[in-house]
Amino acid sequence: RPPRSTLFPYTTLFRSTVLSLLAGCATLSTQAVTQTTPERGMIHVSTSANTEIAPDVVEISFAVVTSDTKSMQKATVLNKETSDRVLSTLKSMLKTDNGDYIKTSDFSASPIYSYSGSKRNLDKYEVSNRVIIHTKSLDKVGTMIDKAIEAGATNVDNLTFSVSNYDSQCDQLLGIATQKAKTRAGVVAKNLSANLDGIKSFDLSCNANNNNAPRLYMAKNMLSAVADSAAGSSPTSISGGVVKINANVNATFFVK
Repeated sequence: RPPRSTLFPYTTLFRSTVLSLLAGCATLSTQAVTQTTPERGMIHVSTSANTEIAPDVVEISFAVVTSDTKSMQKATVLNKETSDRVLSTLKSMLKTDNGDYIKTSDFSASPIYSYSGSKRNLDKYEVSNRVIIHTKSLDKVGTMIDKAIEAGATNVDNLTFSVSNYDSQCDQLLGIATQKAKTRAGVVAKNLSANLDGIKSFDLSCNANNNNAPRLYMAKNMLSAVADSAAGSSPTSISGGVVKINANVNATFFVK
């Protein structure tokens, strides 16, 4: 067995070798973690496609508002009687076999107060019943409005024209906009002496708007229309205009 003093240099050498190897491994590990992928070139394009279509569907919101200064029950009974007349009139003009329908959209009953200084005074009890009709009989819209008001409707709050094949129109326009985006990106890449190499991101949207939305009608503006109708004149004239459908595509392509 060698003396203890003889082993010491060998032990020290062994430890130094191990520590050097460990330091080398740590360096390699650090280098592997800090390596980054080279950035890829990208081209971003925005395209759109649109069309204008005559609407074939309309939704009309009618309201019946009644009141009584002493009794909520009387205001409610009066509202029911009037609403029933309006509903009966409108239902007789709808073609349910063609997808037409009517639905209640809102009903409310509440006291109405006025204030004189710090004093609150009960003015009346008010009841409101609102219904929406959905119909494809656009040629009857004016007549529906006149008849509903004649039956007791107090407000025509909204008319919304739309197209029944909206989804298929959107699909077609999105296809056109997508092809335009790919073609445009390819042209840009070619002029840069590059080639498209995959898609980084792709966002799309589709929406519709009525470029000739009709104005809102309130009862006081339509009393004359009812009088004219009773006198034998033509129904209230309503034009649906056109519905413009827009498809938009935002795409980012990789290039190489």
